[in-house]
Amino acid sequence: MPTLTETVIRAQLPYWQDALRQALPRVAARTVVLTGCGTSYYLAQSLACAFNAGGQRAIAVPGAEWARRSGVYLADPEGTTVIGLSRSGTTTETVQAITNSRARGWHTIAISCEPGSTILGAADEAICLPTDPREGIVMSVSASLMYLAGLRMAGLVLSEAIVPAAATALERMEGADALLPGRRHFVYLGAGANYGIATEGCLKLQEMSISYSQAFHPMEYRHGPVSLIDDSSLAVMLYSEETAAEEAALVAELQAKGARVIGFNGPGDLRIDLGLTGPAAALACLPALQLLGEKVALGKGINSETPRHLTKVVVLQ
Repeated sequence: MPTLTETVIRAQLPYWQDALRQALPRVAARTVVLTGCGTSYYLAQSLACAFNAGGQRAIAVPGAEWARRSGVYLADPEGTTVIGLSRSGTTTETVQAITNSRARGWHTIAISCEPGSTILGAADEAICLPTDPREGIVMSVSASLMYLAGLRMAGLVLSEAIVPAAATALERMEGADALLPGRRHFVYLGAGANYGIATEGCLKLQEMSISYSQAFHPMEYRHGPVSLIDDSSLAVMLYSEETAAEEAALVAELQAKGARVIGFNGPGDLRIDLGLTGPAAALACLPALQLLGEKVALGKGINSETPRHLTKVVVLQ
């Protein structure tokens, strides 16, 4: 019997189809700042890469940082658009980031999954992405939807083919069951736009299964962190097309040291080919990464609907 978390993860693709057809504002700015907290910030990291790849300068900054010290992140504020991502639309730091930005005269766009939420009312332009009402504390469907919308705003043309690609990745992730016994240390690796998604996958597993996990750029991993690899490690490699050969060499080294590896678009003990590259591939692997977190949680007997120390919305008093 699937858990509610697993059911929601697997049922998200019809929401994608709606989001693919939703009208979105055009972003015309000298600099785009993407901000959010937790999952939303990690999505912002990946989205900033997509904007830059499309020829539009962009940076990602955590909500609290942008609200309190934007000057240390942006030397020239002229022509800035600030995009805030918040599932609930009430996350204190992200609302502050949008409110403060608008007060400074910057154009603001809010992306949320909650109609009528605070952040949507605080921004110059508002985007609401209806999500599965059954989604719990840990973000799954909403994360995918906000990332999808952000990619489209960055100019990426996403076709309906993204939906079956994500469905196939979910099916292939069933093969992870054979790799998980005895694994206690988890590593997520990705470069460029894949780094933010690797970090998001890492966060999902931490939240859902209360497990120790880390995220790194692949070529950075040899510079110290590799010392933790042993036969209790599981690594997830999000391959980039232009650096796949050197990433495969790193995977082989990790395997030789005892790790098991899940490779998206490249070699591993479990290989999951997406049929897509770049940010589109990063989107297609999100549900599978969410499912991996749930599988680890189930293996530890943890109910991911009530993750330790977490609430659905972080509101500061």
